[in-house]
Amino acid sequence: MTETETLCNGKWLRLKRRGRWEYAERTNPGGGVMIIAVTAEDRILFVEQYRPAIECMTIEMPAGLVGDIADSAHENAAEAAERELVEETGYRAGRIAFLMEGPTSAGMSNEILAFVRAYDLTRIEAGGGDETEDIIVHEVPRREAARWLVDKIHAGYSIDPKMFAGLYMLENEALFAQP
Repeated sequence: MTETETLCNGKWLRLKRRGRWEYAERTNPGGGVMIIAVTAEDRILFVEQYRPAIECMTIEMPAGLVGDIADSAHENAAEAAERELVEETGYRAGRIAFLMEGPTSAGMSNEILAFVRAYDLTRIEAGGGDETEDIIVHEVPRREAARWLVDKIHAGYSIDPKMFAGLYMLENEALFAQP
């Protein structure tokens, strides 16, 4: 067995090497969660924000780390989704349903991302993120969402391909329903 070497430790990431393979490891045990949220008016919630790692504005679905704050260290993906949805968009969900989870980039990181669906949304505050974020909330009609995302690509935004996976899951919810 090849020995694993830690190259660097950060607050949220650790850089490791196993043999010739280098990879990033998430230090929070819960991974991440992406929230597929649709309002009563059939509008999908997207968030726009600047991402320093790629030095670009992005369009994403609401998302965040699971267990990344002290009083939430033992939360699960659904609990993190409830917290992140309110923080980023100002909406509270009446119900959160787990859809699936998997690696975000299996060749580069051990990060696991859970996809959840938020139902019965109620606007309770403005949203926009916490004091470290500057988030713009977009409410896009479901039937226009794919075209809207492609238009944003053409306008110079970085669009995470998982947005299209989220749209697929939304249109095929029955496939992902828990037995």
